[in-house]
Amino acid sequence: MSKLVIVESPSKAKTIQKYLPKEFVVKASLGHIRDLPDNAGQMPAKYKKEPWASLGVNIDEGFDAVYVVKDPRSKKAIKELKAELKKADALYLATDEDREGEAISWHLLEELKPKCPTHRMVFHEITKSAIERALENTREVDDHLVEAQETRRILDRLVGYPLSLLVGKKIKYGLSAGRVQSVAVRLLVERERERRRFRMGSYWDLKAQLAEKGNAFDAVLHEVDGTRVATGKDFDENTGKITEGKNVLLLDEKQAKKMVEQLASRPWTVNEITERPYTTRPKPPFITSTLQQEASRKLGLSASDTMRVAQSLYENGFITYMRTDSVNLSQQALNAARKAAGELYGAEYVADKPRVYASKAKGAQEAHEAIRPTGDAFVHPNKSGLKGRDRKLYDLIWKRTVASQMADAKKTSVRVDLKVSDDEHTYVFRANGNRIDFAGFMRAYVEGADDPEAALEDREVLLPALKEGGEVDCNELEAIGHETKPPARFTEASLVKVLEEEGVGRPSTYATIMSKITAGEKYGRKVGRTLVPTYMAFAVTEFLEKHFGELVDTQFTARMEDDLDEIAAGKGSKVEYLHQFYRREGAFADKVNEGEEKIEPDLAREVTLEDFPATLKVGRYGPYVQIEVEGETKTVDVPDDIPPADLDYEKILELLEKREKGPESLGLHPEKGEPIFLMNGRFGPYFQLGERTEDNKKPPTASVPKGMNPEDVTLEQAAQLLDLPRELGKHPEDGEPVEAGIGRYGPFVKHLKEYRNLPEQEMVFTVTLEQALELLAQPKGRRASSRKVLKELGTDPDSGKPINVLDGRYGPYVKLGKVNASLPKGTNPDDMTLEKALELIEQKSAS
Repeated sequence: MSKLVIVESPSKAKTIQKYLPKEFVVKASLGHIRDLPDNAGQMPAKYKKEPWASLGVNIDEGFDAVYVVKDPRSKKAIKELKAELKKADALYLATDEDREGEAISWHLLEELKPKCPTHRMVFHEITKSAIERALENTREVDDHLVEAQETRRILDRLVGYPLSLLVGKKIKYGLSAGRVQSVAVRLLVERERERRRFRMGSYWDLKAQLAEKGNAFDAVLHEVDGTRVATGKDFDENTGKITEGKNVLLLDEKQAKKMVEQLASRPWTVNEITERPYTTRPKPPFITSTLQQEASRKLGLSASDTMRVAQSLYENGFITYMRTDSVNLSQQALNAARKAAGELYGAEYVADKPRVYASKAKGAQEAHEAIRPTGDAFVHPNKSGLKGRDRKLYDLIWKRTVASQMADAKKTSVRVDLKVSDDEHTYVFRANGNRIDFAGFMRAYVEGADDPEAALEDREVLLPALKEGGEVDCNELEAIGHETKPPARFTEASLVKVLEEEGVGRPSTYATIMSKITAGEKYGRKVGRTLVPTYMAFAVTEFLEKHFGELVDTQFTARMEDDLDEIAAGKGSKVEYLHQFYRREGAFADKVNEGEEKIEPDLAREVTLEDFPATLKVGRYGPYVQIEVEGETKTVDVPDDIPPADLDYEKILELLEKREKGPESLGLHPEKGEPIFLMNGRFGPYFQLGERTEDNKKPPTASVPKGMNPEDVTLEQAAQLLDLPRELGKHPEDGEPVEAGIGRYGPFVKHLKEYRNLPEQEMVFTVTLEQALELLAQPKGRRASSRKVLKELGTDPDSGKPINVLDGRYGPYVKLGKVNASLPKGTNPDDMTLEKALELIEQKSAS
């Protein structure tokens, strides 16, 4: 008889198998095998007519959830696991150690119904010693953790499902709302409102380039006759003026330039030198949120990319579990970090005693340790064999962990005040320096910097050896104008940081929330690394603030997280909590019902912008403005690339003028000689050949394909699109034309009424008759899964779906769900790795 061990993913199974005796068989469940149904149609027959069938939760009796196996892959996995379980004399559930992992184990028990002894084994790193310890210290499935996870899942369904339906009905079909997602979106909107309220202030100062015995340094005007000169921090961002009550001198251009004329040739003396020694401590090792923030700053990775790479590192035994809000390190990790620091930098760089950090996150308990390299001797990044993003992220984790056990950095701040006078006033210029006396942990890690050695130089500003009373030369003096800046928009990293600080969400949710916000650009557009909220984000946020204010209140949402933690600790009840939230009089269910009756859709679609003299709404095809011009109401669409903070009356008039002028021609069609116009219609941007006239009421048009920026399309590309469908030739059997085109479901080839999809959009312009005939000859609906699998790479950390290299009609390609990405020319399928495949899939998805 064998012993069956079940984990979530094939790659994790493969790694664990190496550390177990031969009688152990490790299989993967492929993530969650069961979940709440998506709709009433997925419910078992006996529940389909229940009034709560669409929720999948019996809200009338104990909030009992109905779980179903939805994914065909899960059904296959269960069948295989049951077959393997018949041959086993023991079952070990080795899913992740957080609530989600505990719930997966519980679902497996419910579905497999094992008759043999069952053990729950947990570990936070995949190493031989950790697996052996886990085998020796098994336990039962923790019902409290399962109840907390189930409460969260049911809560998200009770909130998300009816609220999304209501938002979709009152504002726009297809929108979603959620317990944590909507709070995150509101934070984006609030920041954009702050930017809209912002009023710019301007000020001037003087910058001097000074020198002492040829050693140059800079100083800035600090005060005049004892009154400090105003800087950006002295302005009220809502008025653009100096904050009331501040006693500062605000310089304008004229004053500043006059000072330059008066002071340039005057004698400059050192008035006062102040030195202040100080120390800085290393940051604690990474938790989920801080890893996402630093990976964004240093590596340019999104939250979901970071978690995908970290999942791979964890499953392959390089790092400990990556979903954690604890900064604690085990004694083994403390010893390993201190040893690595001593060997690399010397004993003086190791802290006098092990550093123990306390978690700032309330209720931090989901995992036992911070994210760190595994084992009792950390593998140096240079010896890890890792490449690409895996190598970079592991290097980041390694450095942060080692630095956390290193000595404090010792520094000295130096402030020099220099005095210069004219006939009427005395001016004080200030130069600031910073000296690193002992680098300490900064030798290994400097937050926000890629290269610690280079960062040390950047953080050290050395001043010449000056003496009080000594004179210095003024080589150059210039007046500089400044403007205050509005509050910065959030990046994924800074938004995750605020969510963590407010106690909203948990480590396992941040990456998913970031993805939901930017998916389809419904709520947020990425411009560089910043997140710009859409007009739809404003509409939905305003809707929720008016009718479901508690749900988008950060404190209320954080208390919900605390309540879930109480349930996880066995101090709360799922039923009681859900009743108070959902069923009691005046609670969430009543508010939804009231909203169904009383909320007017037309009002729900209005967006309120401060100081905006027109009516702004979001419609089926995007935002638009209704404005009174010379007694006439006119409507104009608002492009999404104008952020809400920047939309003003002048921009609306510009858009109106542009629309009334009509579209500009891209040029003449190279063959037909008619102008090609870029138009905007109810279904989005499109190209039109020729003008619409009485004689030409329906000129040829072509939609701009999804993923193609209409502003970047060339005349040649527009002409190609207008020439679709493209005839490839005649079918040899009947002489009827074979065509290639782009339709509702993407690029295709067609013969009579037979259609076959093309795997790449560009192929619509390059596919040959022979290739099209080969496609058309295949049975309709043939799935890629029937094609030969050249190599199994593992599973996607986010979706749990398999990623394989397949043998395609036009060469090998990698497949994840519905996304296919061709291998670069000359790439051997055997050389493909999971990391490379994910990069190809990301590039394909982005394009």
